[in-house]
Amino acid sequence: QVQLQESGPGLVKPSQTLSLTCTVSGGSITTMPYHWSWIRQPPGKELEWMGAIAWGGSTVYSPSLKSRTSISRDTSKNQFSLQLSSVTPEDTAVYYCARGLSSASSYYTKRNGSWGQGTQVTVSS
Repeated sequence: QVQLQESGPGLVKPSQTLSLTCTVSGGSITTMPYHWSWIRQPPGKELEWMGAIAWGGSTVYSPSLKSRTSISRDTSKNQFSLQLSSVTPEDTAVYYCARGLSSASSYYTKRNGSWGQGTQVTVSS
């Protein structure tokens, strides 16, 4: 059974870059046909899919976040990572990593796939 665990700083200052890593066990991030996504949920708001990296390494991003988001992977460590630049307090959220059979936003906003427990990130000076 695949397990995912998010890690990274819980506090980031405005204008800095938020960096999170998802460590995967029980399955390889290079296995077809899985997509590996980042999703966030700001306080009082709905889930927002941010982007994904596929088993082959191709990436896709939410249009609203594309200019600030980068997803990469380290296959030797079976990890994938998120970088979100120029953060503001509006980026404060619980950030999740997930594995799914799709890179469609609606797949994850319906909580499909396998998810990590989430990590709280607060943007504040």
